[in-house]
Amino acid sequence: MNEMLRSDVLISGGGLVGQTLALALAHHGLSSQIVDPADPALTIAPGFDGRASAIASATWQMFEVLGIADRLAGHGCPIRAIKVGDGVPGQGRGGELDFVTAEDSAPLGTMIENRRLRLALAAALADAPLVRLHMPARVADRTVDAHGFTLTLADGTRLAAPLLIVAEGRRSPTRDAAGFSIANWSYHHHAMIGAVAHERPHGQVAHEIFYPAGPFALLPLVDDEQGRHRSAFVWTVSEKDGPGFAKLGDRGFTAELEKRAGGLLGAMELVAPRMTYPLGFHHAASIVADRLVLVGDAAHGIHPIAGQGLNLGLRDVAALTEVLVEGMRVGLDLGDTALLARYQRWRGLDSLMVSLATDGLTRLFGIPGRTASAVRRAGLGAVQRLPLLKRFFMEEARGEAGDLPRLLTGAEI
Repeated sequence: MNEMLRSDVLISGGGLVGQTLALALAHHGLSSQIVDPADPALTIAPGFDGRASAIASATWQMFEVLGIADRLAGHGCPIRAIKVGDGVPGQGRGGELDFVTAEDSAPLGTMIENRRLRLALAAALADAPLVRLHMPARVADRTVDAHGFTLTLADGTRLAAPLLIVAEGRRSPTRDAAGFSIANWSYHHHAMIGAVAHERPHGQVAHEIFYPAGPFALLPLVDDEQGRHRSAFVWTVSEKDGPGFAKLGDRGFTAELEKRAGGLLGAMELVAPRMTYPLGFHHAASIVADRLVLVGDAAHGIHPIAGQGLNLGLRDVAALTEVLVEGMRVGLDLGDTALLARYQRWRGLDSLMVSLATDGLTRLFGIPGRTASAVRRAGLGAVQRLPLLKRFFMEEARGEAGDLPRLLTGAEI
């Protein structure tokens, strides 16, 4: 009989959200075990993932508390301005909007390559004795009783804790097996993502350009070791066109990128693996069940139009950590129904509102035709002229709106 390995929580899913959660809990004295089928050595390999993420300023404050920010020093590019427009930039047709931060204020966010995030988390977890990784490992059996969850791994190892946290991403098998009710639909679009080196400096400016076929974003990255200027791109196309663009050679693909960028950054060269994936929406009606909690994309998946997907998951991390740490301090069972209900109330509404707002933006900017374009341009122009409304959107971009967990304010719990 294999020995039972016990901890305060079990985390199924060792991606960015799951690992950050384990680190946040360990920082406050709670032990965890992470189970994931992925090999961690492969996930930090240079060619594994060409994605980058915009980390909101509030999320960055949590990274500072947890010691992740220090490990990312020199690898993050502050976003000092966001420029939004409808159609090819520089044509002077009006309806352009910009958000610019003051020099002495926090940036709107920080662009980090996902590989750098994984490397920083791996180093931090290696120094966290309260975290145990079971990666790669597959779960052969899950059981729950009055005392908690037991996971039996394929090699016979058994793990136990009073609470199972599911951070498995959009296609979460544990969530689906538990019978959570999910609202979901497809946008019938594909996102193409990667990174380019470019001729002109980006000036720490992010660009969001709305075309009839879908939004196109250029997001500033730090210069590489050769001093080349770099940006990440997120390019949305209709699902019927996605396969065709994916088959283009690097030269043809880069030519199309330069055309969509409207010459903003000059000549471009691909410097990271291209990835393409279908875009859809999903949202769990409830994010808690019997001794089980959903976080990140297992709970909600949104369109990348506003760059809030990872930040939404990391807000889950901050809130759940606060709920569990405070519950531990007063001696509560971490799988207690009332304790988990607090997490449901805190995160359920906020994540739903962000999800619906993002869905609304996606649909608004996806309406074809000159009339729709004129309405969008009028709306962008109106926001540009209203300082209070601009400030509201800047606070949303920084992740500073709503009832913030203490970690997102830069404070210990």
